[in-house]
Amino acid sequence: MNSNSKRSFVKASIVILTIFLAGFFLSACGESEKTAGLEKKVVELQKQLAEQKKTFAAAGKTLEVVKENGFIKAGVNGGVYGFSQPDEKGVWKGLDVDTAKAIAAAVFGDANKVKFTALTAVQRLPALQSKEIDVLCRNTTQTLTRTTVNGLNFAHVNYYDGQGFLVPKKLGVKSAMELDGATVCVLPGTTTEMNAADFFRANNMKWKPVVIEQTAELNKAFFAGRCDCLTSDVSQLAAQRSVSPNPDDYIILPEIISKEPLCPVVRHGDDQWYDIVNWTVMALIQAEESGINSNNVDSMLKSKDPKIMRFLGVTPGMGKALGLDDKWAYNIIKQVGNYSQIFERNVGVNTKLGLERGLNALWTKGGIMYAAAFR
Repeated sequence: MNSNSKRSFVKASIVILTIFLAGFFLSACGESEKTAGLEKKVVELQKQLAEQKKTFAAAGKTLEVVKENGFIKAGVNGGVYGFSQPDEKGVWKGLDVDTAKAIAAAVFGDANKVKFTALTAVQRLPALQSKEIDVLCRNTTQTLTRTTVNGLNFAHVNYYDGQGFLVPKKLGVKSAMELDGATVCVLPGTTTEMNAADFFRANNMKWKPVVIEQTAELNKAFFAGRCDCLTSDVSQLAAQRSVSPNPDDYIILPEIISKEPLCPVVRHGDDQWYDIVNWTVMALIQAEESGINSNNVDSMLKSKDPKIMRFLGVTPGMGKALGLDDKWAYNIIKQVGNYSQIFERNVGVNTKLGLERGLNALWTKGGIMYAAAFR
């Protein structure tokens, strides 16, 4: 509860107390009619006070709500192969899915205690703001307005991306600079839409946007030939191409027209929940840097390296600082893996997407993935 909320709460409490006392004295004097009116006001104020208490509790106690529910409510994209999509058996899989499962492992010691909700680009931020979900793990770009006007906190980046263009080879286009007058399939309510508009305007080119809210429907429109090109984050373009009827018929143009740091997102006003989500992502990265993975994490518990001992909870303290069990990071790595394992099994070179690590490699290996110090 912030200071303004506390002041409002105290004022309301004082008003109720004052009315109670006034009612008591008036009743003693035989003013029964006035007393009845005051009692009615007291009941109304009590109801308002109860609602205020519920609102304040929900605003800053996400961890308590999550534990009471027994699972984490995670918003995801329902149709991006490799990031968040149910398989043929209805099992959710992908890099963003594994990020949410890592949060569940940190909180509950059980990566399966998470419920996924598929959200469109338009739905995702309101769903988080309205508390329909606890965390958004859905290829969402950190921007200034989202972190200020929209009242959101972005955790550590779990995928560095950039926007590009996917076109049919038969179009004969080799560069995005040749797209003047093109019809472009694009999702509404995204940074993608704004970036595309900026790109065409900056290069004095015309374009005809074809705007469809559902990712699956947008992709169908593109592969059915309704648009000359599809624009999105390059990772998503690779994902959509990989599951298209004829992947070899399409190419991603070389130009990257934006920076798209994709992060899990939480609401403003709850520092503890932000810390848990933020440090969960960094735990995945730190585990890779420390050479800890799901296969060797048990043997690493015997390490004499003080950094590893703190990280895995052998030396207590890190978990308590977050309000979690000291084995929180151990549980993440044991059940979900480190960042490299998550990347490679979902989007890496041996998957349909075939993505190189690139910027998402560790800072020690030419990328920019870097975790803060666990101490």
